[in-house]
Amino acid sequence: MDNYKDIKQGERGAWLSIATYILLSAVKLFIGTISGSQALLADGLNNTTDIIASIAVLTGLKISRRPPDSNHRYGHFRAETIAAMIASFIMIAVGLQVLYQGVNKFMEPSLATPDLIAAWTAAGSAVIMMAVYMYNIKLARRINSNAIEAVAQDNRSDALVSIGAFIGIIGSQFGIPWLDPLTATIVGLVICKTAFDIFRKATHDLTDGFDAAELERMKNTVAEIDGVQSIKDIKARVHGNNVLVDTTVLVDAKLNVVQSHDITEEIEDQLKDRHQVSYVLVHIEPV
Repeated sequence: MDNYKDIKQGERGAWLSIATYILLSAVKLFIGTISGSQALLADGLNNTTDIIASIAVLTGLKISRRPPDSNHRYGHFRAETIAAMIASFIMIAVGLQVLYQGVNKFMEPSLATPDLIAAWTAAGSAVIMMAVYMYNIKLARRINSNAIEAVAQDNRSDALVSIGAFIGIIGSQFGIPWLDPLTATIVGLVICKTAFDIFRKATHDLTDGFDAAELERMKNTVAEIDGVQSIKDIKARVHGNNVLVDTTVLVDAKLNVVQSHDITEEIEDQLKDRHQVSYVLVHIEPV
């Protein structure tokens, strides 16, 4: 039940991102239009897609909270990972569009200098998004949610994008107008890079990939347990905000059923306490 409560908490982070993006995208698009800042417009457009991406994550989290049924015996936890992948598709599409617009801006015969209000709008947005990032990254680590971590990484990239827009606009005030569309182009690259990182993590989890170093640490934990003579096999996979572990261990053939069961209980407790594993399946074999 704790996993379902964690997902419920994760929805707060998604709602916070949605509300923040709605506010900032409206302000940036308005100020970017009246001030003539291509970088701020690109930043605002990025935030509009972040609204859609955050809604996708929120939807995935809500589906994840559905209890197991006849067709999903392990529950629906992977819905949030699928939502993160959908969000990455949305982000990459917008990133390419922003890149296209930024490059086209260089082709214009003259480049207007944006109004200084665009710079302060970008700076204020950066501060707000960094605060949202700090909240969501702490939440993601506390509840072990890949979806909220993806949202948090998106929040951080948005803060960096706004900082870049601020620098570009300020530079244009000092007679370097091409710095603004250059920053817009960099914004597009940052969006694409963030989208690719989210996509790579989501596909890694959906194909049952798992961190080899963490699996080795789990193996060492199991090997230290009294009664385990050797480990025949151990593997793990991510299922939404859950980590599932299957292991086969060799024990003394003279142990009775109760003694063997005690070993399995200890393996489960150690993996859950030291590695935040949600489910452990232990198979005992005699040496």
